[in-house]
Amino acid sequence: MPKRILQGTVVSDKQDKTVTVLVERRFKDPLYKKFIRRTKRYAAHDAENTHKVGDVVRIRECAPISRKKRWEVLVEPS
Repeated sequence: MPKRILQGTVVSDKQDKTVTVLVERRFKDPLYKKFIRRTKRYAAHDAENTHKVGDVVRIRECAPISRKKRWEVLVEPS
């Protein structure tokens, strides 16, 4: 089964080797037919502590690293 990949913005980098990523999704409300924005925060593993607040990153689902971390930051090729 392929691992899910999400894109979001780093909103916190205070923890060691962890960043908090805010992911926004848009969907159409079935009753009112309006587009709604919903956000969710994910704790993602950042092994080198390279990402800072405001960075746009992609995160990938992975095996559990800790109680809250089930995502890892994808390293983009430079």
